[in-house]
Amino acid sequence: MATAQLYCVCRQPYDVSRFMIECDICKDWFHGSCVEVEEHHAVDIDVYHCPNCDIHHGPSLMKKRRNWHRHDYTEPDDGSKPVQAGTSVFVQELQARTFPNGDEILQPMQGSQVTQRYLERHGFRYPIAVHKMEGLGLRLPPPDFSVKDVERYVGGDKVIDVIDVARQADSKMKLSAFVKYYYSPQQPKVLNVISLEFSDTKMSELVVVPDIAQKMSWVENYWPDDSYFPKPFVQKYCLMGVKDSYTDFHIDFGGTSVWYHVLWGEKIFYLIKPTPANLALYEEWSSSPTQSEVFFGEKVDKCYKCVVRQGTTLLIPTGWIHAVLTSQDCMAFGGNFLHNLNIGMQLRCYEMERRLKTPDLFKFPYFEAICWYVANNLLETLKESREDNCLPPEYLIKGVKALITALRNWLKREVTEPASEVPDHIRPNHLIKMLTKETQYLENGNCGSKLMKSQGISACPSTRLAHERGSHARRTARRLRDHHHHHHHHSHSPKAPSYLDIFEQHTQEVLKRLEMGPYEEVSGINEYRKSDVLGNKLGLCVFLKSSGLKLHCICSEYTTSPSTEEDAIQGMLSMAGLLYSHPSEDPSSSQESWWSRTNHPSPDYSKRCHAKLKHRIQEHKNFMDSQGSGSNSSSEAWSSRTHSPAHGESPTLGYQYCEPSLSPPLHPSKRPASNPPPISNQATKGKRPKKGMATAKQRLGKILKLSRHKPFFV
Repeated sequence: MATAQLYCVCRQPYDVSRFMIECDICKDWFHGSCVEVEEHHAVDIDVYHCPNCDIHHGPSLMKKRRNWHRHDYTEPDDGSKPVQAGTSVFVQELQARTFPNGDEILQPMQGSQVTQRYLERHGFRYPIAVHKMEGLGLRLPPPDFSVKDVERYVGGDKVIDVIDVARQADSKMKLSAFVKYYYSPQQPKVLNVISLEFSDTKMSELVVVPDIAQKMSWVENYWPDDSYFPKPFVQKYCLMGVKDSYTDFHIDFGGTSVWYHVLWGEKIFYLIKPTPANLALYEEWSSSPTQSEVFFGEKVDKCYKCVVRQGTTLLIPTGWIHAVLTSQDCMAFGGNFLHNLNIGMQLRCYEMERRLKTPDLFKFPYFEAICWYVANNLLETLKESREDNCLPPEYLIKGVKALITALRNWLKREVTEPASEVPDHIRPNHLIKMLTKETQYLENGNCGSKLMKSQGISACPSTRLAHERGSHARRTARRLRDHHHHHHHHSHSPKAPSYLDIFEQHTQEVLKRLEMGPYEEVSGINEYRKSDVLGNKLGLCVFLKSSGLKLHCICSEYTTSPSTEEDAIQGMLSMAGLLYSHPSEDPSSSQESWWSRTNHPSPDYSKRCHAKLKHRIQEHKNFMDSQGSGSNSSSEAWSSRTHSPAHGESPTLGYQYCEPSLSPPLHPSKRPASNPPPISNQATKGKRPKKGMATAKQRLGKILKLSRHKPFFV
């Protein structure tokens, strides 16, 4: 068996991951780290002599500089060749150029104003400048944090990518070597570090990304913990550059948005709006063989100059074309994130990268995989919006349609390029079909569009917590129906779960919450708790209405005597937030639920509701008596009876409560556990009791009693 050929003074086999250089005398190959030759230095050597050969032939011969404006500085300077980006002449000319002031496009904001709700209502289309980081949720090392401190936390042996600015070329070197270069009094080259991602190092503990980047990030919200693909880490970068470092015009990978904070020093951004015309020009410029000789800022109508000083945070939206000049030695921190607001633009940038044949090293890791995860979760979001009769925000509808087109194209491409990033648990064709069905439903105007219009946001209440509470019962109902349908998919007449089954499962969730004990009094409640309570009250009302149940139906179903009838009325009014003090009771009684006091309706309105409920109960009892005690009418029969308004009465108003998902719905593996399946009553030997009996009746009775003697929310 042949042995591998050995190289270098260390006599090791060839390793593709390590830089090597050939001796021009003995023709042997050597690791740069073994002979103390950095990769970026190798291009400056004209004739290399290894340590053995330089004893007899002298030191290596270096190239001679013949110009200061070309990437290849050995080219004769005859004045015929244009200036190339990154060279010292280019930087001098750039600093002498005049540009429109960046204040025309920058949105100055305070950290506390940069919220997800703000961006979803107003859009994220222009860069945002935050001059004080308070309120952003951003945590960073102190301003005296140095390049040596980076080495201490990350490790000097970590191999990093370094840009040779004058040549606009990438090379690798150890962090310790860069630190040595940075503090050297003589710096023959301008080196720039812009891609040191440190999430897997000790320095990660010192940095917390801004709240907005955390809450909107696709990776943070949609990437499952059990994914076959490794999780992309693109949220924490440390950028270290010396004066005159320059990065030419580019769009961040995958059309990601960027947060960028200057810890010390100064950066100058040259920003170009991602209009269709500018993007077309950018793609043409990027594919041109003379790209480095053309300043892209001159090819567009406007290129804005924005100076970012120490302590300032810059947020750049999707697709913005930008170049960066380090006007002073600088350390900055930043990160990239994909989100729901600009899905179409993100996909367009990704497809542009593919057409330009961008190397994988400079692309968003597993971009297509994250899009499949997002599509799978947005399908759930659209289903919930439809069941809530709520039109999703316009940006989300457009984004889903763009996503459908991209997913279809990727599936077709796999026939000729079998490099699939489709997750194992996703059925791609089925997912695309269901997403298409949901978007067609919205386009046909069947989702409440006659009642409300979408102007970037939906006309629904805008508290995500309340939305989750309100739609929880509908998700449970749909899962019950889906489970039942799956179990009986071969039956010719599948039987859907009854309203009692659904209500019983919701009741179990309520009882589980009751075991946690009483909650705080209203004097100590914060805004989060108030919205939580409101969400629960509204959620129950929506659940009752969406399941086809009316309050008076439930009261009549579970009342057997005048006393319990009154309890039922009070209990259901309490759950609906309509509780009023009985004439015989003290209005200030501590027995009244605190949440009914915080949102108290007028006494007249509550009394009318009380009277109407009582009238409905009596009406239903009279109807049941006329049918006989042995009547076994179906749930649909008594439901349709009670749904019809009494003679002379107006139909019950159908209050519409719905809300768009204002933040990305969490991946199923990150969501709170769903309700457990209904537990059958042991006395029935696993069979479900008939309508209105046993488990649901007992649980509801317990709820109604507790609603008067113990503060809780449903």
